[in-house]
Amino acid sequence: MKQAAFQLTEEYLKNEQIQIEEAYQKLISSNKNLSKSTDRLIIRKAFNMAVEAHKSMRRKSGEAYIFHPIAVAQIVSEEIGLGTTSIICALLHDTVEDTEVTLVDIKNLFGLKIAQIIDGLTKISNLFDQTSTLQAENFRKMLLTLSDDIRVIIIKIADRLHNMRTMGSMPAHKQRSKASETLFMFAPLAHRLGLYKIKSEMEDLGLKYTEPSIYKSIEEKLEKTKEVRERFINQFIVPIKRSLDDSQIHYEIKGRTKSIYSIWNKMKKKNIEFEEVYDVFAIRIILNTENKNEKADCWKVYSIVTDFYKPNPERLRDWITTPKSTGYESLHTTVMSPSGRWVEVQIRTSRMDRIAEKGYAAHWKYKNLGKESSIDEWINKIRDLLENQDSSALDFIDDFKLNLFSKEIYIFTPKGELRNLPVGCTALDFAFDIHTQIGEKCIGAKVNSKLVPLSHELKSGDQVEIITSAKQKVKEDWMNFVITGKAKSKIKTLLKDKRRAVALNGKEILERKYKSNSIAFSEENIATLTNFLKLENNQELFYRTALGKIDFKLLKNFKELKEQKKSSSSEKQKEEVNVINAYRSGKSELVIGEGVENLKYKIAKCCNPIPGDEVFGFVTINQGIKIHRVSCPNAIQLLSNYAYRIVKARWNTKESISFMAGIQIKGIDDVGIINKLTKLISSDLNVNMQSINFEGNDGMFEGTIMLYVNDTDHLESLIDKIKVLEGIQQAERIEKTSND
Repeated sequence: MKQAAFQLTEEYLKNEQIQIEEAYQKLISSNKNLSKSTDRLIIRKAFNMAVEAHKSMRRKSGEAYIFHPIAVAQIVSEEIGLGTTSIICALLHDTVEDTEVTLVDIKNLFGLKIAQIIDGLTKISNLFDQTSTLQAENFRKMLLTLSDDIRVIIIKIADRLHNMRTMGSMPAHKQRSKASETLFMFAPLAHRLGLYKIKSEMEDLGLKYTEPSIYKSIEEKLEKTKEVRERFINQFIVPIKRSLDDSQIHYEIKGRTKSIYSIWNKMKKKNIEFEEVYDVFAIRIILNTENKNEKADCWKVYSIVTDFYKPNPERLRDWITTPKSTGYESLHTTVMSPSGRWVEVQIRTSRMDRIAEKGYAAHWKYKNLGKESSIDEWINKIRDLLENQDSSALDFIDDFKLNLFSKEIYIFTPKGELRNLPVGCTALDFAFDIHTQIGEKCIGAKVNSKLVPLSHELKSGDQVEIITSAKQKVKEDWMNFVITGKAKSKIKTLLKDKRRAVALNGKEILERKYKSNSIAFSEENIATLTNFLKLENNQELFYRTALGKIDFKLLKNFKELKEQKKSSSSEKQKEEVNVINAYRSGKSELVIGEGVENLKYKIAKCCNPIPGDEVFGFVTINQGIKIHRVSCPNAIQLLSNYAYRIVKARWNTKESISFMAGIQIKGIDDVGIINKLTKLISSDLNVNMQSINFEGNDGMFEGTIMLYVNDTDHLESLIDKIKVLEGIQQAERIEKTSND
């Protein structure tokens, strides 16, 4: 980190030393599990080493760098609940990467285990170089550290959380990049490790920096409705509290507001306004009861709640009898309040609440559970995915994230063993979940004693028996009816193995064809034919040769093919160099509308940015630079995976140019409403429409208008005028118009 620009006076430094010591004392007092002697002594030793190592370093905000590792250790200790080893590693996590301290020093002073964790953290930090490889590949490498010690990942999550909390002093484009990376990688990881509170905060902070206006709008609406919400909750819980008191159950009742990110997701998914999100909050009842009585007491409280309020049977979720694979345990029900509003009630014990808040990982490996936990099972599944070296990094991310947030169902084996799988899984998914060889040889299944095909979708509570045959071989269409990451990964690997065997035979056939045409069977000559046929790689050429899909008459004009290859390759290379060089020609940002003759740029169709939108440029190879809105549906993926291709961009508003935008409209299907709309847009406002599409149903209509506007002010003014038309209930800008 760079030295702060302001003057570091003697008085300032003296006060800072006091604050550093206070932060350390807060860290020690926050962990009640520390023994009074050895643990405190070794943590103090790590703290002293970190202070000395970082003494000349400052963060961009100007504060001493040591505050960062102390804060990370505080999160690890207080918010996650890990112990001495993790606190030491958090304090020292940046020393080997940023200072003169070496791994040998760490090992000599603190032992091999702490040195290994610090080594893992250093390797992870080195991965996140925005100018190097794809962030997807970095994510894959990061997960490899799971096989060493899961605490590496947990401390890295804590490190990222503190960085997100203190991002205010960073430039806006770096904030967006970090926030996108957090939403893409770290929030899903926190979720899967049961760190729900941290996951929610990461998502909220991610939204704050990627969609600041949306974040602020929802935050303000939550604040405005806070009093009404609290009054409703207080009235709702009165009869429940009275009955719980009579039952002599020790309890605590909380009102939990949904996270801003979750509210925004629901608004997008259901295309509704904030006011239409009915489950903005939930009631949480936490019981203080003995472990042996947990289940009975939770159901007793459920009975009390449903005595007063009618439950929705479709919305009962029993994660006490069968906990989620993350370790989450709770009983959820949705009941109807006297005012006609649905309210979610969550019932759990204080033990369950600690796990839900701080994560199952904190209670897992280091407590000697004596049996394989669900986190162990998850890590084993990740290892299975990582074993597939042939899949690309992006394929791996797709497979990994496929089931990360999916809801789970519970399937029984013929012997009664319970297995967790995602909703929508099939008999073939279940077969691969049991074992790769079972999946590979699977020809069908019996579900609840009835014969079903491989594509049969399973339901919670099904008992499944897999039928296999030694003659069965993996088929390409299997990819169409599996949804789990494990099944997809294994099928891809098996198909590639099968294709390799066929391709090996094809290579021999092709070699004979080359020789019969007096052509050397060299890498260059093979590549010439591959490129001419526009095939992905040489392996695909060999495979198609074996299947008899290559016309070998091409070999008679082989010399012409080589000339064509050289010409097209040279042109493509020239195009790539021109685009990248033009982007890096000294301009700190792209000004859209300025005279940049050497730089091609296009407006991305996926989000149709217009002047006034906050935008960025994305360097493509064949299509120049594409301009995307910061709020584009593809922005998080682009900023996370290809940060090195991102160009800062802004509009030149001097020129008056028309840009296409879309408006989605809903209203009452009254006679003449469409005529009023088109008259307002075309005649009264003199706006050119490209297309209009409406459908009516049960007295309502819904549709879209694509039109040309000058900028965001022009579009917003137009939307405001449409909204006041009689019969119009909703008018809003279309966020995504097409795939790009």
